[in-house]
Amino acid sequence: MLERTRATERYARGFAAALAAVAALVLAANAGPAKAADPEPGPQPAAPVEAAVR
Repeated sequence: MLERTRATERYARGFAAALAAVAALVLAANAGPAKAADPEPGPQPAAPVEAAVR
């Protein structure tokens, strides 16, 4: 038969589980796609803007 656990033990396990859950959520929130070290430049116009106006 299972023995009853003390209330202090139950609270301690619950507190430890809550800490683990918060730590997991914080780590998951900070995880994201890494920024590119050398981003590719956007499309360049074929001619300068001043030349296209004339």
